[in-house]
Amino acid sequence: MNEPSPAPKPPEPSGVDLARVALRAAKEQARARGNAAQQKKQARRGGGLRSGARADGRDPLPLGAAINRLITERGWERPAAVGGVMGRWPQMVGPEVALHCVPQKYDEDARVLTVQCDSTAWATQLRLLAPQLVARLNDDLGQGAVKVIKVLGPGGPGRRYGSLRAPGSTGPGDTYG
Repeated sequence: MNEPSPAPKPPEPSGVDLARVALRAAKEQARARGNAAQQKKQARRGGGLRSGARADGRDPLPLGAAINRLITERGWERPAAVGGVMGRWPQMVGPEVALHCVPQKYDEDARVLTVQCDSTAWATQLRLLAPQLVARLNDDLGQGAVKVIKVLGPGGPGRRYGSLRAPGSTGPGDTYG
């Protein structure tokens, strides 16, 4: 009559348990790499691997080639290209617009370029130019690299509170918003 109760389910692994499992796996991979390096070292001593007059993967690279290889290996082509555009901003938009509108950041996931303008008039001007600018950037970077240009107006001064300030007064709307 007395039936044994079903065995309790083991608890779901928590964040700490998952971290321990990941750490254990990383240690095993490092140990395996260390063993491979040890075997290579022993092979070199015994006359196995030797450097020669021909180029191989162990030769030093020029800095530019090393950086290009790193960018390619990590998949950073698009962010690096956008960074180049930020450096060439005056050539892309013209010197007059570049004086008043500066690129701030690029969100790779949303493909949004954020640009800060020093006045609301320039922010409005850049909003009107945004479709042509998106097309020009996509011609330079590859189709779909930039979907939207987010234009920010000028940032106003920090709010100051005190007994000699009128509440809610921020100054003229044209320069702070």
